[in-house]
Formats: sequence, C-alpha cells, structure tokens
Amino acid sequence: MSSSRNFGDLNLKPDLLGNLADLGYAEMTLVQAESLPLLLAGVDVLARAKTGSGKTAAFGLGILNRLDYLSFSVQALVLCPTRELADQVAREIRRLARSIPNIKVLSVCGGAPLRDQTASLQRSPHIIVGTPGRVHKHLRSGNIDLGSLHTFVLDEADRMLDMGFMDEIDAILAYVPAKRQTLLFSATYPDVIADVSRRVQSEPRTVDVTDDEQPAQIMQTWCSVTRENRNVELVRTLRAWGGALNLVFCNTKVDCAEVARHLQSEKIVAIALHGDLDQAQRNQVLVRFSNRSASVLIATDVAARGLDVKDIDGVFNYELPQQPEVYVHRIGRTGRAGKTGIAVSLVEEREMWRLQEIEKLLPDALIQQRGIPDAKRGDKTLIPLLTTIQISGGRKNKLRPGDFLGALTAQGGIPGDAVGKIDLFDNVSYVAVQNKHVSKALRQLSDRPIKGRKYRARARA
Repeated sequence: MSSSRNFGDLNLKPDLLGNLADLGYAEMTLVQAESLPLLLAGVDVLARAKTGSGKTAAFGLGILNRLDYLSFSVQALVLCPTRELADQVAREIRRLARSIPNIKVLSVCGGAPLRDQTASLQRSPHIIVGTPGRVHKHLRSGNIDLGSLHTFVLDEADRMLDMGFMDEIDAILAYVPAKRQTLLFSATYPDVIADVSRRVQSEPRTVDVTDDEQPAQIMQTWCSVTRENRNVELVRTLRAWGGALNLVFCNTKVDCAEVARHLQSEKIVAIALHGDLDQAQRNQVLVRFSNRSASVLIATDVAARGLDVKDIDGVFNYELPQQPEVYVHRIGRTGRAGKTGIAVSLVEEREMWRLQEIEKLLPDALIQQRGIPDAKRGDKTLIPLLTTIQISGGRKNKLRPGDFLGALTAQGGIPGDAVGKIDLFDNVSYVAVQNKHVSKALRQLSDRPIKGRKYRARARA
C-alpha cells in the first residue's frame, strides 16, 4: 500500500499539479494513491473500486500525464457502459486538463447524431470517451484512427459485461495497437472479469481498495400499501423521511411518468428519467438532479445506469424489483462514504414474496416494517434552494464555466456562493442559482453579451 496521499510526490507535470490545487484536490483517495504510481509507470492495471472512489481522476491523470498535446491524434480511448457515465468521465477529464490549452476530449455515444460526431472526429481529438456500440460503429466506418493510441481503459467493466457489450469490446480490440497500456476498472471481480483481464492485459498489477471502504449505513424500512393508495403513501414517505436529494425507483417507464405527475401535483419538485427521453432531455434531467435544483428523481433501473450523484439522502422503492440483486443495487445509491442513508419500500400484500427473497439474499440486514408518520416539518426539506438556468450556448461556442461565473458575480453583482454547479454541453449550458437571485441572473445572462455574443437564458422548472 502506498504511504503517501500527496499528489506532489508523484511524477506529474507541473500544469496538472497546479490545476489539481486550483480544483481543491487536497490529497489522493485510496484508489488514486494505490493506482496512480502504477499508471504513471506505464504498466497495465486491474483495479477494483466503486463509483465515487476517485477512479476517474486516477486514470484521467495517467492519460493526461502521458499525452503528447502537440500531436493531434487519438491517444487514449475510454469505454463506459452508459452514455451518462461516458459524459461524466469526459467532463471530469476536461476539468483535469483545463490548465493545458487545446486539449480535445470527445464523448462518442449513442443517442447523438452520427453526422455531428463524424465531423468532430475529423478534427482528431486527443481522447475519446464512449460506449462500445457507438465507438465500434465509427471504427467500422473509418471515422476513428487508433494508430497512435497508447492507453485503453475499460471503465466499470463488470457492468459492460452484464449489459452484453463483450462482442463489441472484442471487435474494438481488433483496431487497438498491441503495444498499449490497458487499464481495467471494475466494482466487482466475477470470474469473467479475470478472463477478460487475461485476454486484454499484459502482466497487470492488481489494485483492490474495496476492503478499505467504509461500509454503507442504510436504514431499511418497508411500509404496507394497497394498489389504490400507493401514490398517496409515496408522498407521505417522502415528506416524513425524504431529504434534499431523493431517488424513487419504478419498474416501468409508464409508472415513472405517472409518479412524476402525481408528485408535481403535490408541489414536489420531481423529474423523471426513463427510456422515452432523448439525449438532450436526459442530460437536462440529470443536471437538475445533480445540481440540487430538483429534490426527487424518479427512474427505472435501466435509465439509472451510470447515474453517479453524491449524497443521495434516500432511496424509495415505489415497487420492489423482481430480482433481489436489483434491490441491493438500488439502495446502494445512498449511505455512501460513511454517511447514513434511508431505503424505504412500498409493499402490497401480493408482493410479499419479493420482500422475502430480498431478506434471504441479505440475512444480516434488518428490513423493518414501519408505519408512515405524519410529517411535522412540512415540505421544507423537499423544496430545492436552487433553480437551473439554461443558456443557449456551450462548448462549441468556446464558453467556459468561468465565463458564466464572471458574468453573474463580477458583472452581475450576485454573490459567488449563490451560484451552484455549472454544466456545459456542446450547444447548451446549465447554471444552478439560488432561488432569490434567479430573476437577476436571467437578466444578466440574457441582456449582456458573454465573449461578445448574447445568448438566450431561461429557468427550467
């Protein structure tokens, strides 16, 4: 085990070290301390680490430290199981690279127009982050040249295999140079991961930090409901036990939409994530939840794949899943990093068999039946303190987070601590602003030019 948690003890380029300090990276997480020396040494690494452990920064720094910034060629390829995760990884690498001019990181995923991606690929990005299916499609079409590739990353490899991407990964490997560094990150080590490692890696060094992670602290509760009162009881559970960020799981996209409408009718700021949304709509939903301008996200299990939002206060099962393993995955979204979370399940009499199967899978867990108390605190906990403002310009307009922050604070007179998370996409940006400053922020962003151009701004609700 590495003894130092200081980034300065690593052989990182000065620009990267300076940016880490600016970003507030005080010390390395465990996975970073264990893996970064190996990554910087150029060896293959097989790492077990959960989402939220800091693994993206680990392999991102490894890639950036080795990058030839003056060579406009694809030098690193990162494969992720979902579009959302790929976009998150790409954004994090861009943050790590912001002190280095003209670094191009391109997200290549399904759900976005092929034509636009093809045009971007012709301008030779340094790093590609994408999903296996879409990356393979571009390789077959000759849109991606991996001749200069030196780093190949499989992120959340266990989930990619669960989702049936092995054939696409094998096909991609045919385009990848034999001489490369291959990094494989997985939350679990099933036998199939070991098989994949043997096939794609050369004498990998193993890093396993899961034993040192703080165990989840989750209060698990179930409440008896009927088909007729399920929606009403969900509202009561949210008001009784919900926090600032709450995740509600439904088994179907129809239920997602219905539950969202019901919660909204109860004046709860709720948004739905399901398979009928296009990529722009999905991005907006995820932005609003992660920046805390919506208090409740309703999602199906498939739609929630790749969701990585910190500090989720509670998980609420509108219905129990049919597979008990899915229950474990659901509630694992809360109670992370030593914090306490709550998991509440609504159960009809006809669904008791599902609860019994979950209890068999988790014999040491106490899933306690509780009555739903009347909320004495009102709805205050469920009212977001922030509102999301959407701006009609993004990365393709050469906009940066600092442009919006400066427009709001230095020029607009809005306090810096009133501005929350800023998210940029190719053609649109989102800024979270405290509710009391929204009107002023809208005027400032709409009426005054940013980098010599005016943009449309509107509040999302």
